[in-house]
Amino acid sequence: MKFLFFLAALSLTAQSPILIGVSSVQSGPSKAIGEELLEGSKAYFDTLNRAGGICGRQIRFVIKDDHYEPEPALQNTNDLIVKDKVFFLFDYVGTPTLSRVLPLLPYYSDQYIVNVAPFTGAEVLRNPPYSRYVFNIRASYREETWALVDYLYSKGFRKIGFFGQADAYGKSGQVAVEEALRKYGLKITATVAYRRNVETSTMQTQVDYLRAQGVDAVVAFGTYGPCSLFIRDARLSNWQVPIANVSFVDATAMLNMLRGISRTVNRDVTRNLINSQVVPFPDRPDCPLVKAYLANLRENRDGPIPGFTSLEGWLNAVVVAEALKRAGPNPARAAFIAAMESLHGWDPGIGIKLEFSATRHQALHKVWLTRTEQSEWVPEPYAGGAN
Repeated sequence: MKFLFFLAALSLTAQSPILIGVSSVQSGPSKAIGEELLEGSKAYFDTLNRAGGICGRQIRFVIKDDHYEPEPALQNTNDLIVKDKVFFLFDYVGTPTLSRVLPLLPYYSDQYIVNVAPFTGAEVLRNPPYSRYVFNIRASYREETWALVDYLYSKGFRKIGFFGQADAYGKSGQVAVEEALRKYGLKITATVAYRRNVETSTMQTQVDYLRAQGVDAVVAFGTYGPCSLFIRDARLSNWQVPIANVSFVDATAMLNMLRGISRTVNRDVTRNLINSQVVPFPDRPDCPLVKAYLANLRENRDGPIPGFTSLEGWLNAVVVAEALKRAGPNPARAAFIAAMESLHGWDPGIGIKLEFSATRHQALHKVWLTRTEQSEWVPEPYAGGAN
């Protein structure tokens, strides 16, 4: 009898909404990342809810702000599981927060709690023992970094510098850049860092150090605020080397900040920037997913603005919704996990099939590159990555 009651507790009743638990940055200097990701996911789920939900159930979010800090993320996650009794965890943001939360998931393994579509490319989520508790949709930082290093090397740059956040996120990026350079017989020329969530008005010291070391291109692992300051100070110092960021920076938010800086200083600081992305270009409807995303934005003025991060949130929701449909009208969490794993070979509308399976919780490996042109992001051809 106790066992049957336990199974019932792990499943959804016919009348209950599907509760999705989110702990992410919703305030502070990096809040745009969490807000835009969640706006994209909400926009898709709102369309489903208006059409009757999934198997008659509405999708509801339980959202908690962790300020992009590890300890609040840990407490939020425990509360989401124990107090809010969410069906699964979703749209988490950041390596330092996820790294702190991961050890909690095996503790609740008997309840089949999984974290789906985190906004980080860190390897720790993709390797045992934690890979079984996480479903990663996006490509990894290692894959993004290899794309950026390959691109810079193909353009003749050999003295690569590194600018990163002084935590697990920045460290994962530094390790990835070192690995990517190693295949060319190169090492990072110089490294500088900044502290997470610490407000500052200048990155001049970091710029000056890298420049003094003869760096001819920079790979950055940071958030949009500090990276914008680094780019500003580099350009105002007339240091025009290419500066490459990974997707986590939130390229849309960063470029918006740089446009504002350009107007203030009456000088264009947006030139010669490269960004890796893990979703297709968000304002060119070349694939069904982007076409549906843009159509939704046109119909909903209160929805997200077009951007890579909100498009990733939309993609995350599309994938999760398909799994929930496959899990049936009254699924247990174990059935949802099986449904996620069944998505192997399914294309969410981007022309690429997911690689999920019972032994693989990594869906995509594709990396797209973008560059700035006249203060706008434009696609930059790149032949690497999964196709």
